[in-house]
Amino acid sequence: MSAALTEAVAAAFPSVRSDLESLVRIPSVSAEGSDTPGMPACGERVADLLRGVGLAVRMLDIPGAPSAVLGERPGPAGAPVVMLYAHYDVQPAGDPTAWRTPPFEPVERNGRLYGRGASDDKAGLATHLGALRALPADLPLTIKVLVEGEEELGSPHAAALLASHAETLAADIIVVADSEQWRVGVPALTTSLRGLVDCTVEVRTLRDGVHSGQFGGAVPDALSALARLLATLHDDRGSVAIAGLVRAADPAVDVPEDELRASGGVMEGVHLVGDGPIASRLWRQPAVSVLAIDAPRLSEAINQIVPVARAKVSLRLAPGQDPAAAMDALVAHLEGHAPWGAQVTVTRGSSAEPFEIASGTPAYEAFRGGLRDAWGVEPAEIGVGGSIPLVAALARAYPDASILLTGVGEPTSAIHGPNESQDLRELERACVAEAIALTHLAGRSA
Repeated sequence: MSAALTEAVAAAFPSVRSDLESLVRIPSVSAEGSDTPGMPACGERVADLLRGVGLAVRMLDIPGAPSAVLGERPGPAGAPVVMLYAHYDVQPAGDPTAWRTPPFEPVERNGRLYGRGASDDKAGLATHLGALRALPADLPLTIKVLVEGEEELGSPHAAALLASHAETLAADIIVVADSEQWRVGVPALTTSLRGLVDCTVEVRTLRDGVHSGQFGGAVPDALSALARLLATLHDDRGSVAIAGLVRAADPAVDVPEDELRASGGVMEGVHLVGDGPIASRLWRQPAVSVLAIDAPRLSEAINQIVPVARAKVSLRLAPGQDPAAAMDALVAHLEGHAPWGAQVTVTRGSSAEPFEIASGTPAYEAFRGGLRDAWGVEPAEIGVGGSIPLVAALARAYPDASILLTGVGEPTSAIHGPNESQDLRELERACVAEAIALTHLAGRSA
């Protein structure tokens, strides 16, 4: 039957691509607020697409959050319940001059579709649509498709959504299509996610700014003090120097340095930081980054010693790390390394739990087999350095459910960056893989 499903996906794929292009055209940037025009417009478009593949649709509303869209096709009594997840919100486009073509106008070049959200994560929804178009309507599964609109904000209303609609969203198997493939031509199942904590640190050395000529040389400026403080977050090799953090076991696969440099756009001559296998550094170790500094702009600089400076610090957490303990460790480090006696104030920010997936379950093996059949190669088991807070929330809400992490983008998709793109051949294969896996879960051979 895998040949028949491959043919069915191929026949439906022009519609799948058209659906994806229609979604990319809608600027559903959740950072601009749930009431920005693109958010409800995209939610309604998702609802229309789910109706188009035969699902009954309802909008799930939580105060302060964009609507989540739920489509459902009931199966026979006692049939397994599978929930397929994706999100319709996207990151801001950023600097428009960094894009070769307008970010919200989908354009194909060399077999890739370019546009914000073309991969993350509107391609996840397109995968579900392609699989459902290929499958028979009488497949003995209850299928639910949940598409929410605030994943790029960390899904802050996930707990409220799951609590308010606990029975409606309950499932035996949950497929989160928001991860990635190993590389073009090699699929993957994600087995771990890093967690996250962040904070804002303020360094103050003066009540007010003073003349740099009169006081410079004796009085420290806050920006220099902040720079020295931030430098203590890493050792000389670039490894995280915060005491008390967890490091998980190294993964079975590694990332070649040349591939990392190419996909990450690392400048020539820049050394990689950290120690151990590259995959371990990306997936299984903590990583700390300075995301922003709040200080005078160059255009605003005067001959004045800066009295106060701030930075946002982000700490990715290895699987097995408790976020509360990690936040305590980060705060203790910043407060304990104040240079020159500067006043250091740390404001705690957001947090997300790391997560590890149970492999070897029937659902895991069904998707593993689907990926193998669709690509013709053995799928890799990978970790992901990013965080998907919704996954831990789903695990808490439905502790008996099998949770799977799939995806269709890969390292060259440039998600969150300019010129984000999706390889269309990989998207078609992902549709085939999911159709095969769902067929197996329904108890039929593919």
